[in-house]
Amino acid sequence: MFSSKDKATASHYDTLISPKTEIVGDVRFKGGLQVEGTIKGNLIAEPGSGAVVRISDSGRVEGQINVPNVVVNGAVVGNIYAYEYIELAKKARIQGDVYYHMMEMVLGAEVNGKLIHQGKDQLKKTNKSMLETKAAPEIKGDQTGDKVD
Repeated sequence: MFSSKDKATASHYDTLISPKTEIVGDVRFKGGLQVEGTIKGNLIAEPGSGAVVRISDSGRVEGQINVPNVVVNGAVVGNIYAYEYIELAKKARIQGDVYYHMMEMVLGAEVNGKLIHQGKDQLKKTNKSMLETKAAPEIKGDQTGDKVD
């Protein structure tokens, strides 16, 4: 389904979340992100950035995914917004809705939610409105890492 150029791009990962790592909070990234551990928060990459997230069979994401290219072979609890493509591998287990432009799904993948096809522009608009409506995070402390009483 994808050209060899696309697969070469998708095989390069700048960041690895190892199996022994758990991150609590949103992760914003560029480039490639491979998740073999657990992320309890949203994954966010700009539409059109070519960013890719790969969730391996030991990986788990509990939160919303807003990334142009998504490859899932692990567990996701939350909605996925894949602006360009999503690949659901054999061990993919998704509890949530999947909004996609192009999809590849193999025998054994499981989606407990809706599969909703949308054009690239629709997905970008949906993501932009979602990100704009979220309130800015509350920052406690004095920006130097010291607690403020």
